[in-house]
Amino acid sequence: MLLDQINNTGDIKNIPQSEYKELAQEIREFLIEKISITGGHLASNLGAVELTMALHIALDLPKDKIIWDVGHQSYTHKLLTGRKSGFDTLRQYGGMSGFPKRCESDTDCFDTGHSSTSISAGLGMVKARDLKGDDYAVVSVIGDGSLTGGLAYEAMNNASKLETNFIIILNDNEMSISESVGGMGKYLDSVRTAQGYLNLKEDVYAQLRTSTKIVDSIRRAKNSVKQLFVPGMVFENLGITYLGPVDGHDTAGLVRAIKEARKVKKAVMIHIVTKKGKGYEPAERHPARFHGTEPFIIENGIPRNPRTTSNYQDIFSTVMCKLGARDEKVVAITAAMADGTGLKRFRNMYPDRFVDAGIAEEHAVTYAAGLAIGGYKPVFAVYSSFLQRAYDQVLEDVCLQNLPVVFAIDRAGLVGSDGETHQGIFDLSYLSSMPNMHVLAPKNKWELSDMLKFAVNFNGPVAIRYPRGNAYDGLKEYRAPIEMGKCEPIYEEKDICLLAVGSMVKVAEEVRNILKDNGFRCSLVNARFVKPIDTDYIHKAVGTHRLFVTMEENVASGGYGEKVRSYIGEKKLDASVLSIAIPDQFVTHGSVDKLFKELGIDAQSIAEKVMKEVR
Repeated sequence: MLLDQINNTGDIKNIPQSEYKELAQEIREFLIEKISITGGHLASNLGAVELTMALHIALDLPKDKIIWDVGHQSYTHKLLTGRKSGFDTLRQYGGMSGFPKRCESDTDCFDTGHSSTSISAGLGMVKARDLKGDDYAVVSVIGDGSLTGGLAYEAMNNASKLETNFIIILNDNEMSISESVGGMGKYLDSVRTAQGYLNLKEDVYAQLRTSTKIVDSIRRAKNSVKQLFVPGMVFENLGITYLGPVDGHDTAGLVRAIKEARKVKKAVMIHIVTKKGKGYEPAERHPARFHGTEPFIIENGIPRNPRTTSNYQDIFSTVMCKLGARDEKVVAITAAMADGTGLKRFRNMYPDRFVDAGIAEEHAVTYAAGLAIGGYKPVFAVYSSFLQRAYDQVLEDVCLQNLPVVFAIDRAGLVGSDGETHQGIFDLSYLSSMPNMHVLAPKNKWELSDMLKFAVNFNGPVAIRYPRGNAYDGLKEYRAPIEMGKCEPIYEEKDICLLAVGSMVKVAEEVRNILKDNGFRCSLVNARFVKPIDTDYIHKAVGTHRLFVTMEENVASGGYGEKVRSYIGEKKLDASVLSIAIPDQFVTHGSVDKLFKELGIDAQSIAEKVMKEVR
């Protein structure tokens, strides 16, 4: 096998051009086989095989630098840089990351995981290169879905002033995670169709080559014609040299384009057209489903472990559709994640009240603020780790004006295999620091439904955070009405009081059982609100409890436990507080169960900490 000849960075340069197609096929077969077992980002990586090969052939790594936007298309890059064996532990605890990591290889020059960052990072590296007087290539690879993010345009505006080489590769697969939306997606559609103009131009020149006068006239008019027929000129008008579109699955052609771009003494964009999921029919047919996939059966693409219970996204989807039917003022907003957040059904039922803002969380939040001022009830469904990109807009545009915007915060807490950039462990801290914000977390699927209904009828900002995965349906007999700032006592005893937030209520129930088996009396309280906390209940409970144990799937700094400890200290109440939270650190990739144990927030670890505290 050709792939067996590639064990270190640069080995691909020894592969003859005549065998590029065979190597690309071997890489795709390897990726499909490995990801079918571990899960991971499949469709995006299958589409970027030839591009990655061409970069490794044309460039001199690690001297030259490649910045992968988002980074979920970097598997072939890892494979070509001596990390073949790492795919057996891909995205597992202690194993290889699914994203570029500087600590893994000197060919990974920038840690990524979120969208639209590569051009800005590349510009910084270009400046550093030139200040040092070095001479190496800097290449930022960005997908067209990432061009819906404003940061990319800020960077391109800055890049237009360059008088030194900087290569931007636009990997245009007509997709982001789901289908790309907005003007840039339509614009790139028109660029692809402009290939006919480029072919026509060459044909005309060939026919008229004997008439110098006519050819000169045509050349003088070329720019005007291109303005009319080649939409790629928008990048030229920004001051960025445009090359393309180029077949993104022609390795030799890509190598030539990259080498030509290397000669340009300014910012140059190579627009390549690829097919997301190429080489695996199920991924080609359903690229969104295979963007980030669980382990699957290769023959048909069916998940190896299909879900048998509903998850929180299913519950959110159902409730949103019901709310949409009852109230025509309810509007749903997503940032390119209609499928992932559960808004696909709402989009199909109420297309006029569904908005996909693209990968542009900042815009989505301020857009929601405008809707709220216009008398509507916007619900922005967003992953926890993505919402933090819009911190300023949440604070300034929503909270400052005390607007009724609902933030449905999906993937809150530990999400597992995607690692540091995707763990949703900071939202309780930064959201609860904002004036006028109200922060809730449901204990189970029934409470998520109740909280959403409460939130859309509340006259102010509300954030509801809930985890990824199966929706907990326990404790359904406990379903007290949602009241602002009020917790929900579930089991009331004495001595130890477990105050649990959202997903940790299930864990707290297990902790309580362990403590009772060891002879301890223990109350269990569903906190419900992280802001405002239920100070009335705490004040009342101090008389019968000597230890409060706060439990949250969030970093300790600024979290719920810190607020409870602060209140008890401020009021000089006679009780101790044991805060169970995630340490103030970034959390690596691994299964959620494994991470809970490693971080000491699983039931057994918590029970042991509590017993040590009270003995």
